[in-house]
Amino acid sequence: MHIPPHNNENKAIVDVENSTVPLNYFNIVKLKKGEAFEYQVPGYETCVVPATGTVDVDVEGVSYTNLGTRTLDVWDGEPEGVYVPVGAKVTITCLTDQTETFIAGARYDKVLDPFEVRADGIDFVQYGSDDTKTHRKIKHILGQKQHDKVGRLLVSELYTVGQGGWSGFPSHKHDTDRLPDETRHDETYNFRFRPNYGSGVQMLQREDNKPGDAYHIMDGSTIMLDRGYHPCAVLPGYEMYYFTILGGLSQRSLVQYFQPTHAAQVETIPGIKDMIAKFK
Repeated sequence: MHIPPHNNENKAIVDVENSTVPLNYFNIVKLKKGEAFEYQVPGYETCVVPATGTVDVDVEGVSYTNLGTRTLDVWDGEPEGVYVPVGAKVTITCLTDQTETFIAGARYDKVLDPFEVRADGIDFVQYGSDDTKTHRKIKHILGQKQHDKVGRLLVSELYTVGQGGWSGFPSHKHDTDRLPDETRHDETYNFRFRPNYGSGVQMLQREDNKPGDAYHIMDGSTIMLDRGYHPCAVLPGYEMYYFTILGGLSQRSLVQYFQPTHAAQVETIPGIKDMIAKFK
């Protein structure tokens, strides 16, 4: 399902128990210098990630100061984040002229400890190639390095490398718990393009070799993925970014099931197996 770009007025774009992706939560909070935003999400662990600007984050009296190093856009430096336990009260305070902050969440039933992830703690992966039109890099904010400190939530930033190309290919899905072949993980994306008038397409094919759906994605588009194979592409001449939220039903580690028709393409894309191993 596609949610077009809009002013959400700091209200959740994907709220708790969403009918399409009940395992996910997503909000975008925009503040001006000195403004503060408070939130609590019962039943969901969350992660605060400044897209641009710098904020202070207080989690039940534990302070994380000067979070966020980017000024122009999401290409302008490395991400940072704060992990927030289930139901904790959070205050985000804007330190710069303005900030845009992502709040990602996943349903979970245990309360863990808060912690911060600074730029030097990001888990970085780059794979694919220009020849295969699959060249991209991934910055895991809550990834393998934080595996033992998080419940069900994975949070990453994905970038196409160069202008144009495909992401999420070979086509794969993760909508059914049937280990060791696949896990149920709901997924939510928020897209950005450079220049910001660029755009792309999100495919969603419910069954192998049967027609599916396609959504025209623009700067600020949100996509919710509940089931099906879901590659996406950006127009030639533009770069694409998407903030990625994964919430697991029964475990945190993601097991992708590749579409049978295209599964052999895994062998043609440099580094893709290392990428797959990082989603834990």
